[in-house]
Amino acid sequence: MDAHSDDTEKKIDSFVANKDDVDFDPVLVDPAEELTLHRGLKARQISMITLGGSLGTGLIIGSGTALVRGGPLGLWFGYSFMGLVCYFVMISLGEMGAYLPHKKGFAGYATRYVDPAFGFALGWNYVFKYFVQTTNNVNAAGAVVQYWTLRVPIEAWMVIYIAMIFLINMLGIRVFGEFEFWFCSIKVVSLVGLILMGLIIDLGGNPEHDRIGFRYWRAPYGPLREYLLAEVHDSRVAQFLGFWSNLTTALFSYIGTELIGVTVGETENPRKNVPKAIRRMFFRIVVFYVGGTFVISLTVPSNSSALFVASKSPAGAAASPFVVATTIVGIKVLNHIINAVVLIFVLSASNSDLYIGSRTLYGLAVERKAPRIFAKVNRAGVPWPSLILNTLVCFLTFLNVTSSSSVAFGWFASLIASFGAITWMCISYTHIAFMRALKAQGIDRDTLPYKAPFQPYASWFALIFTGIVLFFNGFSAFLPFTSSSFITSYIAIPIFLVLWGGYKIYYRTSTIPAAEADLFSGKREIDEEEERFLAREKLKGPRSALQRIWDSL
Repeated sequence: MDAHSDDTEKKIDSFVANKDDVDFDPVLVDPAEELTLHRGLKARQISMITLGGSLGTGLIIGSGTALVRGGPLGLWFGYSFMGLVCYFVMISLGEMGAYLPHKKGFAGYATRYVDPAFGFALGWNYVFKYFVQTTNNVNAAGAVVQYWTLRVPIEAWMVIYIAMIFLINMLGIRVFGEFEFWFCSIKVVSLVGLILMGLIIDLGGNPEHDRIGFRYWRAPYGPLREYLLAEVHDSRVAQFLGFWSNLTTALFSYIGTELIGVTVGETENPRKNVPKAIRRMFFRIVVFYVGGTFVISLTVPSNSSALFVASKSPAGAAASPFVVATTIVGIKVLNHIINAVVLIFVLSASNSDLYIGSRTLYGLAVERKAPRIFAKVNRAGVPWPSLILNTLVCFLTFLNVTSSSSVAFGWFASLIASFGAITWMCISYTHIAFMRALKAQGIDRDTLPYKAPFQPYASWFALIFTGIVLFFNGFSAFLPFTSSSFITSYIAIPIFLVLWGGYKIYYRTSTIPAAEADLFSGKREIDEEEERFLAREKLKGPRSALQRIWDSL
């Protein structure tokens, strides 16, 4: 293939010829095509899923809490800064995924380049994250519907949502990909519409004909809010705490963007489509997250009573600051339309969450780090035992029966942020190990299908700063001390360490030296699979202009 140098191909040939003489682990090779996941995600699907797949409760709902705590400047800067960290993590993951698009997720890269125990702990950490995150999005979907009616019990809505996302996932990767393509298309178009709507409201195109401008960035609304002032008794410290809490909220919002590391195993022509999707990540962060939070900061005052009611409402509807923005200026119909958009956001997010959780558990089972039954797939390439388990865990959302939706959302958000931060740190460190292995084994990064920019500094920056955010994630649990907040903020750390240390002690694994890291097992099979796909595409003849435009979407 054009993307790989002749020197790299020679190294692979040498490895294959001498694999009986080296410490070769056949588990690192993907199973036969009929026994594994199918590469059914098309270029347009993977691009759109990457663009809008994880857009969900963090941005649409969580940004309201961030505005209350940090003010307009804290909200915008917090999301902008964590967006930079997110971008660094994604380009690191993209480089590894484009080089070796295997079907075991990024936990498989950790097993190859760092330590099998590290891969085990990362994989199960990610499974636990999606146990919680899917449950959280189902809870949020039920809360959003209660904006319209409280007559139907929230438990009934939850059962309907769980059944729907299970069915979509059970029908196979092609059906899932098509559903997510249109879901994400609606999300992207809707969010662009919401951003434009916010700008129009800000510039005076509202029923009040009030040109807001940067009014809410000035006193008494902003630019910063004082968070936990009664506990710290210092205005500047309280403003800093408000900003810092927004970093955790923003981290929660960005969590899920790493799904590209899971979808590479089911993506057609991944050496071309994965780099394309990663390059569009920067556009997505700037427009949707940075642009979206900027518009929110312009149109909603951080001390609005409507925003306070929204963030604490059992129905959870006003938790979306976009709904609050329309309510403040007297737009009476659009809030229902926005709430419908929010519902699509959370349903799409829960659908992709269920997909990622099932594939991560499948990858662990293939590597024999989870019970082998979870490695089974049906004729459509769906890992149905993994899917069933992840679906059953969704019923933990019934914990919402004894707590309000807003309280449950807060618990889940803290857990997800902790599991997600550990995941990002592991991805960054794995990429550092990957680059060391390339250098030690004489492979030039310029020959890779995708070369991540700003390296190795970007990976080190993401690793260190995400670690700092994780360490101070639960600072509010000490002001005053609240056991439930403390546990949900930090329980992920001991779980990860126990998994890592337990596996390491039991199996006596050691850190893999850079010169011995396995860069080649399974690569030839993936290359040949991709060559067969390209040959089939070539036999179809040249694409029409309309088909080329459709593929470029």
